[in-house]
Amino acid sequence: MEQWFVYIIECSDSTFYIGTTNDVEKRIAKHNSGKGAKYTRGRTPVKLKYTQAFENRSEACKHEYKLKRYSREEKIALFSPTPSPHRRG
Repeated sequence: MEQWFVYIIECSDSTFYIGTTNDVEKRIAKHNSGKGAKYTRGRTPVKLKYTQAFENRSEACKHEYKLKRYSREEKIALFSPTPSPHRRG
């Protein structure tokens, strides 16, 4: 069975685009060539920031919908390293 992925890319204007694909590398290349989503065409180059794998397209699309409702800060939290707790010695 084919795996599906939800991905977040950061566009050159620092906005985020969220999509679903079964081949992340190919899809990012398509975005960067100007043949991806209409939204990203004038915002290249794009950088991959986040991916998550799913067993089927339906589950990936459901997660994509969920992520699109996240605030910018919530999206950034998905791919930012978790800060370590500050400890005093």
